[in-house]
Amino acid sequence: MATGMPSGSIDKALTVLEALAEHHRVTDIAAATGLPKSTVHRILQSLLGWGFARADGNGGYLPGPRILTLAGRMMSRFDPAVQARGALRELRDRTGLTVHFAIRSGDEVVYVDKIEGRRPYQMKSRVGMSVPLHTTAIGKAVLACLPEAEVDGIVGRVGLTAVTRRSITDPAVLRRQLQGALDKGFAVDDGENDPGINCIGAPVADHTGGVIGGISISALSHELDVENEALAAQVIAAAREVSLSLGAPMDPGTRAAG
Repeated sequence: MATGMPSGSIDKALTVLEALAEHHRVTDIAAATGLPKSTVHRILQSLLGWGFARADGNGGYLPGPRILTLAGRMMSRFDPAVQARGALRELRDRTGLTVHFAIRSGDEVVYVDKIEGRRPYQMKSRVGMSVPLHTTAIGKAVLACLPEAEVDGIVGRVGLTAVTRRSITDPAVLRRQLQGALDKGFAVDDGENDPGINCIGAPVADHTGGVIGGISISALSHELDVENEALAAQVIAAAREVSLSLGAPMDPGTRAAG
């Protein structure tokens, strides 16, 4: 919800509409928005007329059906890669390194955007390429936020196949890395998916608060120290910005219960 006292009529209406997601009664909405009860009541009557609110039959109000209709139309045009593009470009510009955005698809992650770094070489990765969860920084950032039982299920289904000689093949080692990633807010790929390429990745959440993927920076191993906390902080900040652009209600990086 927007901070500060709403001033304009549109600001007030949007503030009431947002509060309606959590509060049903006029008194509660007024308290949440800081608006007079008379103003809240008047706005709710307008929202009723537009179908953005409906009476609950007990003197309160609920979100109306038109919200779902509008949300459905908007989501059909919603492209996470487009929403994230600005933050990805800024991360590339600040670091000079190649930036990836990948979304989880089952037991893998799929690259949905890539911005080449300002280096005299290019990564072999491409948009649409799927890569394992356990060998990539983005994949491990996602795994770190999943319930342990779900991680065990993924490992049981696909195994920990080595992609390079540095790939993690021991479940105990993977669990330690995932706990470290959860604690620090970022995960690393130390030449585990592509020989000689290092990556630092952080998780990205969507409007539900659930982690759907992540972003990373990549470079040749001698150019990117995976323990570089300053670079990691930039990746985490960019991932947070992407998450907010996707409507995340909170920062990603908290493991779900289970």
